[in-house]
Amino acid sequence: MQTSDASLDTAAGTGGVPRFAVVDIETSGLSTRWHKVLQIAVVTVEGGTVVDEWTSLVKLRWPLQRVGPSRVHGITRTTLRHAPSQREVLTELARRLEGAVFTAHNVRFDWPFLSKAARRSHVDLGGTRRLCTLRLSRGLDPDRELSHRLADVCDRYGVSNDRPHDALHDARATAEILPHLLAAHGVESAADLEPLYERR
Repeated sequence: MQTSDASLDTAAGTGGVPRFAVVDIETSGLSTRWHKVLQIAVVTVEGGTVVDEWTSLVKLRWPLQRVGPSRVHGITRTTLRHAPSQREVLTELARRLEGAVFTAHNVRFDWPFLSKAARRSHVDLGGTRRLCTLRLSRGLDPDRELSHRLADVCDRYGVSNDRPHDALHDARATAEILPHLLAAHGVESAADLEPLYERR
């Protein structure tokens, strides 16, 4: 599946740039202590092309757990009733992250939720490197004159997202802005990515 912007090939190139697993999640709230992952999506980008997409809802423990703001993410307890278990979903996520760079728009939100859920489910997500498109965008705006919310970054690069707060659509949008951000940071090889990875 080719993305809509031909600049992917020139932005990321194929000379040693790793595969990117662009991830987005929806959660029942903002606290890793109290809230849970409800939906996970991964859009895999390799050699400048989207080569795979996957998404899954995550079954909650019934009947106690809540889904949080359904008006935002559109997920209800009913839609989660027949979803795969958290362990099943995280096992599949681990498989898709293998050998790829974990990429998200705000890694410091997504990764703690996923790593905590993985520990509880006894799933090893591996030691994947992490790249944050929020941080990449902020790095281009040292005086903080712009908004770096996903919707605003998409607007700047002409990327549409018809269903914000749906994990798959947000992951697709992040995958589309990624090449623009890599190009703006002069990334042409794996070595160019080294200073851009998350360090914690």
